[in-house]
Amino acid sequence: MSQLRFTVVKEAFSHKAVEVNMPKEKPSQYFGKYVFNRKKMHEYLPKKTFDALVNAIDNKEPLDREVADSVAEGMKQWALDNGAKHYTHWFHPLTDGTAEKHDSFIEHDGKGGVLEDFTGKLLVQQEPDASSFPNGGIRNTFEARGYSAWDISSPAFILGNTLCIPTIFISYTGEALDYKMPLLRALNSVDKAATSVAQLFDPNVKHVYSYLGWEQEYFLVDELLYSARPDLMLTGRTLMGHDSAKNQQLEDHYFGSIPARVEAFMLDLEIECHKLGIPAKTRHNEVAPNQFELAPIYEETNLANDHNLLLMLLMDDVARRHNFRVLLHEKPFKGINGSGKHNNWSLGTDTGEQLFAPGKTTAANLQFITFFVNVMAAVYKHNALLKASISSATNGHRLGANEAPPAIISIFVGKQLSSILDHLETSDKDEIIDMAGKAGKTLGVYQIPDLLIDNTDRNRTSPFAFTGNRFEFRAVGSSANCASAMIALNAAVADQLNEFRAAIDKRLAAGEKFEHAVLSEVKALISFAKPIHFDGNGYSDEWKAEAARRGLDCETSVPLIFDAYLKPESIEMFKRTGVFSEVELAARNEVKWEIYTKKIQIEARVLGDLAINHVLPVATRYQSVLLDNVSKIQALFPAEKFEQLASSEMLSIEKIANHMTVIRDKVKQMVNARKVANKIENQREKAIAYHDTVFPLFDEIRYHIDKLELMIDDEMWTLPKYRELLFIR
Repeated sequence: MSQLRFTVVKEAFSHKAVEVNMPKEKPSQYFGKYVFNRKKMHEYLPKKTFDALVNAIDNKEPLDREVADSVAEGMKQWALDNGAKHYTHWFHPLTDGTAEKHDSFIEHDGKGGVLEDFTGKLLVQQEPDASSFPNGGIRNTFEARGYSAWDISSPAFILGNTLCIPTIFISYTGEALDYKMPLLRALNSVDKAATSVAQLFDPNVKHVYSYLGWEQEYFLVDELLYSARPDLMLTGRTLMGHDSAKNQQLEDHYFGSIPARVEAFMLDLEIECHKLGIPAKTRHNEVAPNQFELAPIYEETNLANDHNLLLMLLMDDVARRHNFRVLLHEKPFKGINGSGKHNNWSLGTDTGEQLFAPGKTTAANLQFITFFVNVMAAVYKHNALLKASISSATNGHRLGANEAPPAIISIFVGKQLSSILDHLETSDKDEIIDMAGKAGKTLGVYQIPDLLIDNTDRNRTSPFAFTGNRFEFRAVGSSANCASAMIALNAAVADQLNEFRAAIDKRLAAGEKFEHAVLSEVKALISFAKPIHFDGNGYSDEWKAEAARRGLDCETSVPLIFDAYLKPESIEMFKRTGVFSEVELAARNEVKWEIYTKKIQIEARVLGDLAINHVLPVATRYQSVLLDNVSKIQALFPAEKFEQLASSEMLSIEKIANHMTVIRDKVKQMVNARKVANKIENQREKAIAYHDTVFPLFDEIRYHIDKLELMIDDEMWTLPKYRELLFIR
């Protein structure tokens, strides 16, 4: 091991668990401490203001500006009482991250001093530079004006010493430049459409809410080792590195005992989450070494998405306190599991019903099957769009590899529900089969109580699986903004439900009985959406061929996958639901193609630099050592003995030379391919060029680097190896 690498690894392995500053109170007592929730609103706002704000939030009504002034005064006082010195509009630009510009609360007092001030105008609206964020050509560099506007449905919070106000971000001409604005549009659309259908079964329903429970997977790497790997620092993943002799093959990490350093980090993170109102509940080791998961209690989708973005900020900050770096890249290490962010999605009414949960009555089951098959139809119609919503340069590494779902969207239903759908489709009677909930199972051991078994199993290879009372969109990547998937899914389902309600109204107007009308449409949808239903192994080659035969989208090139956003059926669906205009869609795709290109471009530069300036010099030095040894053997021994003694070294010298030659040639080829691609002005064509001509060279170069890593003396290799990166001590 090289002296530099030895020093870094030794120091990294000497890190101990950091002591966590534990609150004296129970979590329930400090939960939401830094959130301007309803409890704080009630305490800091006049009753009239509180009632008006709650009414606006609950009934989705606009807030009067005078009320906003009163809210701002109370919010400011609460923030100051909790140590805040600044405020910011916190929004989600098209970077998959968050953005904030801090302003202090001070204003001139007219007497040469300052006073703390915060008005409704400052709360409701601000003006970030709309040309400096990704906008897909909507804004020119000389046209800077854009607006952030307060989202009253997501509570403000204090991060550090700054009051953060969740907002949307739009251009001067009104187009959305963020993820929150179209997400709110999609949620309002599915609320309206689902409420209309739910009222067929229960007229008392006034609203339907979309719920999201994300499962955040991530890797932890010691900060010193991270700093010694330029590829991890600059791209979030290892661009080279041979497999560790031991990785995940023993399956001993999954749900294993959490290392002390990691448990301290997790505890610290959970405390910070709870103070900010994030209901972090579950933590565990994931399958791959150094891989972990955090999952919260389900929340309304808009709030859940805000909380996930806030969590990713917290993770990075807390990790540094514990001498870690968090890796959210979907595939930071080759040959082991990547990281996803499973999006568990459901719909529920304001009357307390879960629309994807089978009921205890025929009417309830009819409602369940109605919503279920409408989701199937929506996913079938827009399977290419849903795949585009979760695609990226980083998630492209993960899909279809090591337990991640394949790049083909299908729905797993389960044996019991499959039988019910098949029966309904072929039955000529208007009947709904009883759908039992969890069944009891006796194990025959008196120490163990009877278990309740779900009516569906789980399928790890399914990208969109029904799991009892919700759908699990497993294809979402760990670094992604959940809003991208939730926008596409909720909009597609809203559009399908609107179509369903129109068909039912037409049948009822023609004199059909309600149950017959609903079942007739349900049966038609079951037949229509049959191609999207697949309960088998999504990894098999047979499924890929079958999926293509069924007409499902099987494209694997990320730049081409993005085309689904601009298909006529996608454009029209987004228009009908009011989620995106055609201008917004075109602009967003420009951003997607540009970001894809830049990420591959950065990786190509880093890989070329490491190959030429790190790997080849080390290989040359080791080759020189071997050559020197061969010369000494030749000087000491006769020719017949020399050949016997030096044959191994000679073979190694030749192999090293061959690997070095290929690396030089492929790096040169990669640089030239990048130069050609950079001259392409069209963002789509440039992204395709990077995917087709630059990206394929990565694995070719890596193969030869990884071979050299195995051959070269460990004392000379400067970069931390997988066996050092992947096992926290």
